[in-house]
Amino acid sequence: MGLWSRIKVLFGVKVSSALDRAEDPRQVLDYAYGQQQELLVRLRRGLVDVATSKTQLAQQSEKLQQRVPKLEEQAKRALAAGRDDLARISLERKRTALTELEGLTGQLAEVDAEEKRLAAQERTLQSRIDEFRTRRDVVSARYSAAEAEIRVKEALSGVSGELAALGMAVGRAEEKTERMQARARAIDSLVDVGSLPPPGGGDYVDAEIRRLSDGAEIDEELAKLKAEVVLPRLPANTEGGN
Repeated sequence: MGLWSRIKVLFGVKVSSALDRAEDPRQVLDYAYGQQQELLVRLRRGLVDVATSKTQLAQQSEKLQQRVPKLEEQAKRALAAGRDDLARISLERKRTALTELEGLTGQLAEVDAEEKRLAAQERTLQSRIDEFRTRRDVVSARYSAAEAEIRVKEALSGVSGELAALGMAVGRAEEKTERMQARARAIDSLVDVGSLPPPGGGDYVDAEIRRLSDGAEIDEELAKLKAEVVLPRLPANTEGGN
C-alpha cells in the first residue's frame, strides 16, 4: 500500500470515528420516526382528497340519474304537443346524460379502488410506525442505559488510582494501629506485680521487705527523737494576774 493510500485510509478511519462519536442513535431514530409520521400525514391527506373527490362524483352521478327520467318525460311532452324537434333535443340531452353517467360510474369505481388502496396503505404504514416506535423506545432505553454505565465506569476509572492510594494508606493505618495495640498490651503485662524490676535492681519481694523494715526503723527513730526533745510549756492563765 502506497503512502497516499495509507493517508486516505487513515483519514477515513479518523472521519468515521469522529462521526460515530458525534452520531446519537436516539436522534437518528427520532428523525426516522418523524419522517414516517410526516409520510402518514401526507397519506391521510391524500385519502381525504380521494374521499372528497368520490363524494363529488357520487353527487354528480346522482344528479344525472335524476335528470335522465326528467329528460325522457320532457321528450314525451314535446311529442304530445307535436314538437318532434323539441323531443329530439330532449332525447339528445338524455343520451349525453347517460354517457356522462357511464363515465362517472367508471370514475367512481376507479376512485373507490384508489380509496381502498390508500386505506390499506394507511393501515400498513400505521402498523409499521407503531412497531418502529416500540423498537425506537427499546433501542433508546438500551443506549441511554449503556451511556450511563459508561459514564459511571469512566468516573470510577478516573478515581481508581486515588482509591488505590487511599486503600494503601488505610492499610498502613490499620497496621500501625495493630502495632500500637500490641505494644499497649505488652506494657500492660509488664506493669503486672513483680514484672518490673524495682529501683536499684534485685528481687521485688526482697525490695518490699527492705522497704517495710526501713519504715519500722524510721518510726522507732522518730519516737526516740520525740522523747528527747522537750517541748516548751505554755504559762497557765491566772485570774487577775499582773
